[in-house]
Amino acid sequence: MSKRLNFLICGAQKSGTTALYSYLNRHPDIFLPSCKELHIFDNEHRDWSGEGISSIDDDNKHHFSNLKNESLCGEATPVSLFWRSAPERIWRYNHEIKLIAILRNPITRAYSHWNMEIQRGRDKAPFNTSLEKEKNRCSEALPLQHRIFSYLERGFYTEQIRRLWSFFSPEQVLIMRQDDLLRKPAQSLKMVYNFLDIESISFSRYNSSHSRGYDKAISLKDKVALRFLYQREIAELESMLGWDCSSWLEE
Repeated sequence: MSKRLNFLICGAQKSGTTALYSYLNRHPDIFLPSCKELHIFDNEHRDWSGEGISSIDDDNKHHFSNLKNESLCGEATPVSLFWRSAPERIWRYNHEIKLIAILRNPITRAYSHWNMEIQRGRDKAPFNTSLEKEKNRCSEALPLQHRIFSYLERGFYTEQIRRLWSFFSPEQVLIMRQDDLLRKPAQSLKMVYNFLDIESISFSRYNSSHSRGYDKAISLKDKVALRFLYQREIAELESMLGWDCSSWLEE
């Protein structure tokens, strides 16, 4: 198969990537595999020392067996934004690929991430304990990043964006807010269609829920601590992207 990915939903985890994937899967000019998160570019078992990959590789061909004449072929693996070695691999794969990143308030993202791991049984510690242990836990994965316990680290978006921009022009990277996708899905999708240079289609809300319920809400103490931790990062993100994220410190 010589077809290459035209675009990638690269992050961020727990920020609405599944919802966007479901929306885009309805467009007749877009092909998305039925299995989300193929983890092509964060696969550390592959030999990346040479040219890497130039097309859909043998390990993933079966996910694209139904690809026909769609003008765009995409995929979504949210860890790609966070994984330090992924941007260079993506660039070597396709210099002209387009990347979509959805960002969520890092405070609520961290809590949602922890809840997911609790529900999966991969973390059993209380939220504040998990945050206190994060640095030591994540050091176990060095020199790589930790895929499970990186609750706080994943929320420092500016470093991740700069890493993308070091390989791709800003015109190749669409950075969205989860808030907008939730509150203004039709307008958000139109922006995505324009970015991908395809015709807009009428908005159709899907019925499936992609959110997980919480047994209890984040405590005020933990919320205040995370506001303090991320305050400077949020201000830097506002300056970098021209956003107003003041509401993130008020949620």
